[in-house]
Amino acid sequence: MVSEGASTALGTVATICWCVQLIPQIISNWRKKDCTGLPPLMMFLWVVSGIPFAIYFCISAPNVILQVQPHLFMVFCAVSFAQTCYYPPCKMTRWKIVAIMLGIVLTDIGMEVGFILWLRPLYEKGTTWPDLIFGILASALLGIGLLPPYFELIKRKGRVVGINFMFLFIDSLGAWLSIASVIVGTMDVMGIILYSIIAGMEIGIFLSHFIWCCRFKWFTKEKFVDSDENISELRETGDESFTNIDKESGFTNEHYETIHSTLKGASYYRDKTRELHPDEDDEEDFYYENGPREYELEDVKDFNRNTCNVHAIHGIILQRGPSEVGTSGSIKI
Repeated sequence: MVSEGASTALGTVATICWCVQLIPQIISNWRKKDCTGLPPLMMFLWVVSGIPFAIYFCISAPNVILQVQPHLFMVFCAVSFAQTCYYPPCKMTRWKIVAIMLGIVLTDIGMEVGFILWLRPLYEKGTTWPDLIFGILASALLGIGLLPPYFELIKRKGRVVGINFMFLFIDSLGAWLSIASVIVGTMDVMGIILYSIIAGMEIGIFLSHFIWCCRFKWFTKEKFVDSDENISELRETGDESFTNIDKESGFTNEHYETIHSTLKGASYYRDKTRELHPDEDDEEDFYYENGPREYELEDVKDFNRNTCNVHAIHGIILQRGPSEVGTSGSIKI
């Protein structure tokens, strides 16, 4: 049964969801000052998908709300894309980000003005297939944009890192409401297929993290400790040992967070190719002959204060420079 009223209501709510879904992600990026796990390519493809979406709706939709929606979507995608470029791990320069954003804006203006002025008269005369091409292209770019997160999931054994779940929920809700609006309204098979692809890929992200939690967090004998949660707790309690800067070594809190997240859950072994000369205080020595050991945040700080400087190379290698102790060793990750 066709119900235009219900279809319009569902479509309106879905449009609102797809206007504001990225706000939680933007806030999360700003608070963490880090976009690890959120691929810049995803946000770039979503920004680009807004251009054909805007052309499609400005030609075919008489409703002003539907014409404004893709432009709002592009704005929020552009903000999130700029964050992924500026914050780690990318850390582009501001001028480079401004140049990229300026290129996107100029391309958008040129394409919208050119194609809308050209295709709107044709659409009014009954030639609708050119406009449909832009709709399909926009939906395809939106779906392809959800592929890069899956490569991040593969690298982390299925764990979702850097992607806000509230953002995913609102975006998925918009897709399901759009499917419902098409079903109760005029049946559009193409629309159902496109919306279902988006909803299905986002459900896959949820499911991947759920499986990871079952395997490594909820049903394991060893207690799972999230280093990010520990750091947040230390900040909330105002622990001076964490919030103050280590003046002796020049290490800031960010250095310790990076080292701690690298050491957490990894295995450390003595370098068998070199001779180890232990310190007088064996408990504070960073290397142990008896195999792996779990290290906490304070262990990292004690090591830095009592032995030498630690240099983290993006979570892969830790090296220590010359120190008064006169020892040498390596960390295998």
